[in-house]
Amino acid sequence: MDALILGSSTGGLSLFISGRSRWRSKDLKAVHFPNSSIRVQVPTYKSYNLIGNFYTKRIQHRARGILETSTVFQKSNTKFLVNATSGHPLESEPKAYPNTPWNSAKNALDAFYRFSRPHTVIGTALSIISVSLLAVEKLSDISPLFFIGVLEAVVAALFMNIYIVGLNQLSDVEIDKVNKPYLPLASGEYSTLTGIMIVTSFSIMSFWLGWVVGSWPLFWALFVSFVLGTAYSINLPLLRWKRFALVAAMCILAVRAVIVQLAFYLHIQTHVFSRPAVISKPLIFATAFMSFFSVVIALFKDIPDIEGDKIFGIKSYTVFWTCISLLEMAYGVSILVGATSPYAWSKVITVLGHSVLASILWIRAKSIDLKSKAAITSCYMLIWKLFYAEYFLIPLIR
Repeated sequence: MDALILGSSTGGLSLFISGRSRWRSKDLKAVHFPNSSIRVQVPTYKSYNLIGNFYTKRIQHRARGILETSTVFQKSNTKFLVNATSGHPLESEPKAYPNTPWNSAKNALDAFYRFSRPHTVIGTALSIISVSLLAVEKLSDISPLFFIGVLEAVVAALFMNIYIVGLNQLSDVEIDKVNKPYLPLASGEYSTLTGIMIVTSFSIMSFWLGWVVGSWPLFWALFVSFVLGTAYSINLPLLRWKRFALVAAMCILAVRAVIVQLAFYLHIQTHVFSRPAVISKPLIFATAFMSFFSVVIALFKDIPDIEGDKIFGIKSYTVFWTCISLLEMAYGVSILVGATSPYAWSKVITVLGHSVLASILWIRAKSIDLKSKAAITSCYMLIWKLFYAEYFLIPLIR
């Protein structure tokens, strides 16, 4: 016998043995399988009974395998057709893009990251650390007690910062759909209820931490920030001060330039170090310089939002070069203050540092296309970076 061949007939599947020997029809007998159309013909010679029985069993075994394969194929094909006609993906289990716990956690963190407005978080943290260093008078002041005091202030302030920026987004959902559609509330990633829960939770945690620490400068800094931040954004009678450019600028100036500088300095000076409150030259410089910066940020922040503000009736100052001029004036004063320092290292670093920052701002401003919203937004983010950089220079003013 040379091969086992699968053929077809009108009666269904048929298996037969082929080889060199030719069998007569009278010498063959048919073997049928229950519940199938398979028929097998095997030799019946008495002299070949042993061989016939052997191949009968062998062919029966092969036929069962073919029948089972055919059944499985039919079921698989039926499932394929059902999926195709119902519109489901062919590989429905597992999904092509599985919603794993890791992916869900990453998406949640990304949404919260955007909700917290990270550039304001970084600015708040750097400003508190920088102002706290103004209270350091000698190397021994850099102690665990100092770091704990700074950490308490930073965490409490960041909680309040998230409340303020979150409330602003809750009040500006429709405006942000035009100006900032990537924010979680504007994009629909967060519901209004989720936003309310977040801002409420963080405001409570901020006040709780300020109360537990027991520092009155810290607590009052949080309270004043809460009041001004709420009045700035919330849409109630006589409030929503962001509608008025001058009042909005004053709110930002009060928090960024006065509260942050004075309150957090006093937190370290009086609560952590238990020293009398002293208004020093570096503190005066920091307050004055950040006043200029805060006004510029308050005015500049609305320049990229002209499109959405026109729709919703909020007037914006588009005085780009006025903002640039204010910052260049501030850098000029900083260079003069640095030059009067009695310490050579302070004089060199502060004069050179402020000169470099002023040059970067001027070169960038000259290349800005004022008709491009993206270009103006990019310049606005540069101003925030310059704002961060200033807090590295402030502790060096002596």
